[in-house]
Amino acid sequence: MLLVSACSFKKEINSSYYCKKLKLNCVQGNKLVYFKTSKGDFEVKLFGINNPVTVSNFLENISKNVYVNQKFYKVINYPQLKFIHGGVNPENKVYYEQNQTLNKTNPSIPLEIKFKGENKPRYNYQIKNPTEAENLSNTFESGSIAMVKSGKNNSSSTEFFFVTNKIPEIDGRYSIFGKIVKGLDVLEKIKEEDFIKEVKLSNLDF
Repeated sequence: MLLVSACSFKKEINSSYYCKKLKLNCVQGNKLVYFKTSKGDFEVKLFGINNPVTVSNFLENISKNVYVNQKFYKVINYPQLKFIHGGVNPENKVYYEQNQTLNKTNPSIPLEIKFKGENKPRYNYQIKNPTEAENLSNTFESGSIAMVKSGKNNSSSTEFFFVTNKIPEIDGRYSIFGKIVKGLDVLEKIKEEDFIKEVKLSNLDF
């Protein structure tokens, strides 16, 4: 009799699984994108190696012009830190291209977090013990971009936020998928109701 473990039939939950499920063209490396805003322009390195699903979803949104002429709908100011929220969705409604409703069957993507020394990201997982943060590949720092959460272990499919400083208290709880590498001073100037004119992908890997 041939005995086969039930585990052998279990679908591996990895980036390929989610790219196929979400119908994304998964990126193979880091990317560079240009944000053109009402306060000026800045460049963002996207961590496609560490966060392939999140970055691929973001690039898909760019290709569909999701962010064109959309406002930064919320800016939270603290003495040493700002949160700048964008991504269209001030009332949890998702739109793209002339305000057509985005596919509501796919309103969120999995939380995606990468640890140092691990070959693949973890999905639907956030750290519970602060000591785990020491092993995170990406942590919040000046110019970091992360997806807004849509549930305990899910990210919004469109909404994102930038931070202007380190914030270790929330490391490992959001999908940090990029960082501003040029034009951080522009981010500091953005206020609520400023808007994104365009987000454009560079032809070069970064």
